[in-house]
Amino acid sequence: MKELELKYGCNPNQKPAKIYMENGAELPIEIMNGRPGYINFLDAFNGWQLVKEIKEATGCVAATSFKHVSPTSAAIGQKLDDKLKRACFVDDIEGLDESPLACAYARARGTDRMSSFGDFIALSDVCDATTARIIKREVSDGIIAPGYTDEALEILKAKRKGGYNIIRIDENYVPEVQEKKQVYGITFEQGRNNFKIDASLLTNIVTRNQELPDSAIRDLLISLITLKYTQSNSVCYAYEGQAIGVGAGQQSRVHCTRLAGNKADNFLLRRWDRILDLPFLSSLGRPDRDNVIDQYITGEGEDVAGDSSWQQYFTKQPAPLTAAEKRAYLDTISGVALGSDAFFPFSDNIERAKKSGVSYVAEPGGSVRDDAVISKCDEFDMVMAFTGMRLFHH
Repeated sequence: MKELELKYGCNPNQKPAKIYMENGAELPIEIMNGRPGYINFLDAFNGWQLVKEIKEATGCVAATSFKHVSPTSAAIGQKLDDKLKRACFVDDIEGLDESPLACAYARARGTDRMSSFGDFIALSDVCDATTARIIKREVSDGIIAPGYTDEALEILKAKRKGGYNIIRIDENYVPEVQEKKQVYGITFEQGRNNFKIDASLLTNIVTRNQELPDSAIRDLLISLITLKYTQSNSVCYAYEGQAIGVGAGQQSRVHCTRLAGNKADNFLLRRWDRILDLPFLSSLGRPDRDNVIDQYITGEGEDVAGDSSWQQYFTKQPAPLTAAEKRAYLDTISGVALGSDAFFPFSDNIERAKKSGVSYVAEPGGSVRDDAVISKCDEFDMVMAFTGMRLFHH
């Protein structure tokens, strides 16, 4: 297949639309089911690059959940503890611990469940039945992977009344070194961003604290590779093998740091017994539970737990959740990693990062205020590495 006609482009009025190889070669994909659209393919191809690179950098299988050309999260295939299984709504998935790929997707999907609603999935390895069973019950637009077991394919084909988008990509495909796109009829051309992100990027540690454990190196690599495929400006928090907060497309870097930090806090709080033990009505669906948890955590608990509203969601009225209680819980968290796709221009980014348990930071460096940023890291006993490499993605 050398070209594929699409229903329309980004919007229904943008016709005709297609994808094709400009050099006349065969497309490196096979449509196994459904009819993926323009945005689906943008998410699919960006997501595939992300998980492929994370696997190369960490040696672990990887998964990502993509929405609107940015990842909501990315994760490697580490087992989930019991609390994380409950927080990600996968505590009832049989055989989860035996499938690293299913663990990776459970983490990626479960990190920011509101943003992941209607996601496009990318997997680094052949999709197995356990992973497919998780995907089957979530609202999702499609998936890209290097292959599917027969059982997994059968499960996925049953989604969306048989219309679920399933793409198989040739894992050996290597794109050309130059890439092009058009804006306003004007062609832009640049070298593809083939920069390899690995542990050697984290050797220039500029803080007093020089201790960077292997777990922090892993999380910083996940953060930086995630940023490589996130619309800039972007900042990413990572923890225990997964991206837990992605702030994308903000004009101000501190707004990225705050947005990603708020998402990280939300994820961390979801693992708290106070949230895990919320007495939901058994009839309340998974997306509704996500919305209720988000409102309860983000300071608008009165909307779902107030005297006139709690009966719609709970079997009994939850106690109010105060800012002081949330702060006390988050203050127990440390060891979070933070990456930035460009330098931090002010130390306020580090101050915000500290509130989300950040202990390790990686950023390019090169700001005229580097000294102030380093000094703030030293004040909090953080470890910071200057990578020397900007990771803008547009």
